[in-house]
Amino acid sequence: MNSSIASPNFSSLARVIANKVPEATVAFWVIKILCTTIGETAADFLNTNLHLGLTGTTLVMSAFLLAAIIAQYKSVTYKPIRYWAVVVLVSVVGTLITDNLTDNFGVSLITTTVIFSVLLAAVFGAWYSVEKTLSIHAINTVRRETFYWLTILCTFALGTASGDLISERLNWGYFTAAVFFAAIIAVITFAHKVFGLNAVSAFWIAYIVTRPLGASIGDLLSQSKTDGGFGLGTVGTSGLFFVAIFSSVIYLTRTTKHIVKSQS
Repeated sequence: MNSSIASPNFSSLARVIANKVPEATVAFWVIKILCTTIGETAADFLNTNLHLGLTGTTLVMSAFLLAAIIAQYKSVTYKPIRYWAVVVLVSVVGTLITDNLTDNFGVSLITTTVIFSVLLAAVFGAWYSVEKTLSIHAINTVRRETFYWLTILCTFALGTASGDLISERLNWGYFTAAVFFAAIIAVITFAHKVFGLNAVSAFWIAYIVTRPLGASIGDLLSQSKTDGGFGLGTVGTSGLFFVAIFSSVIYLTRTTKHIVKSQS
């Protein structure tokens, strides 16, 4: 595929572009977990510390997400800053969607977990039925990118619901929940490396599980010691992970690492 296309026609959903997502390297997974952690703590910070409330926080962050996703769509190649800005904001908004359902509408965490599992399965089904692939190595049309970001949003909402369900509703605690989700990722990695678990399946399962892992780590660090956390607070935790994400993305921007070649 010619990746030098510079003047796209955005009216066509089938428009071919260069692959716009990063390779699933170690750096990718580290930044992904950092993003999921800050998504949890930043949502709590805006909601509680800045007194925006769930509704106000959701509106503000949704507006930021819309602006970021527009910038991402306008790019015709993978741009680390644009891409990871969307991931961070999707993480925050995904958290807020679940929090709104549970706190404002009284929907149980079991129900939200089921709802987002069904929605995620539906998005996967629609994506595969139309494109015949779920590979991240082929996010090279507007339509595929739309499926990609819908999937990411569902994984964050589902991860928030399932993570809260296990750590809070089932009273496992944040540390135990983090170890549990890390163990799942280790099992998936082992199954892929040793038993040949399909790479696409392994990627998406791990992607889903990194959300509750990151959320559990975020809660473990930010929540008070009486609630089972380390007591760093949402400000300290969010600031720490923001610096880590920003530094990592700037590094990737200045190198050629983390880029996937386009495929049809």
